[in-house]
Amino acid sequence: MKRRPAPDSPDLQLSLPLLYGDTSAGTRTEPAATPVSAGPAAPAPVAAAALVPAAPAAPRPTGLLRHPRGNREISLGGQAIAYELKRARRRTIGFVIGTEGLAVSAPRWVGQPEIDAALASKERWILRKLADQGERRQRVEAARLEWRDGTRLPFLGGTLVLVLDPGVRGVLLHEPAATPPAHTDAIAEPPERRLHIGLPLQADAAQIREGVQRWLQRQALQLFEARCGHYAPQLGVQVRRLRLSSAQTRWGSASADGTVRLNWRLIHFGLASIDYVVVHELAHLREMNHSPAFWAVVHSVMPDYQSRRGTLKDGPVPVFD
Repeated sequence: MKRRPAPDSPDLQLSLPLLYGDTSAGTRTEPAATPVSAGPAAPAPVAAAALVPAAPAAPRPTGLLRHPRGNREISLGGQAIAYELKRARRRTIGFVIGTEGLAVSAPRWVGQPEIDAALASKERWILRKLADQGERRQRVEAARLEWRDGTRLPFLGGTLVLVLDPGVRGVLLHEPAATPPAHTDAIAEPPERRLHIGLPLQADAAQIREGVQRWLQRQALQLFEARCGHYAPQLGVQVRRLRLSSAQTRWGSASADGTVRLNWRLIHFGLASIDYVVVHELAHLREMNHSPAFWAVVHSVMPDYQSRRGTLKDGPVPVFD
């Protein structure tokens, strides 16, 4: 997992997989800008796009073919794509693929034929990124929760089932009864827990979401405190402040002053994944970098950290909205 903080940043941060999280913080992908001439010139022939070597057919976008503020349209790969064109004080033509589709920024003096030629030259890139964004949006939508009685969401590697129960005061977690496996070599399934929430069946989605989120955040803080208390002595470090984070693109961060921030959404994952992030951030209290020395510190208490790190990409984080 790539982690590159700004050079002068006092914090080191662990990134979230970009395909998860809030759609409002959607991925924006931009290729190298397409240069144009230093001043007005004859339009570049669209046929120049034919100079691109033959390649397999570009992926077909699953959506995002029409930007909501689209004011221009072009055919790429046999598909009509509406994009937003903005004129700007710049020397190159720039493309951005965001959650809304394709946006183009071009110098004020560049003609439409030259813009079309630039788009045609990037046809495969544009179609591939539009397809990627469309698939990402579908995954995010699949992870969006419907806040009602019976909703299921991941919790500590297992499943949490919401139960609206007006007879309960506050929130009450019902743990499943322990069931021994039928065979000694059987692999235990992740437990399914029931979270009873003291709300009527007619409660609105916002009430349910807020109650569940507050409860999950309390559980996360308690667990993170315990895991930091477990690993900090092994690493020879001291956590001066532990804070919950709601960042959309970071699992955690550590500062030189001993402050550690951990994303409360880690509570959706199993303990092995949570412990990896905890150890990763605590190790930064000894090595504020990603040098071999840093990874040696992580390895000293967690030899299997690489496999644990991979589990953070196993499933989408539920969308709370």
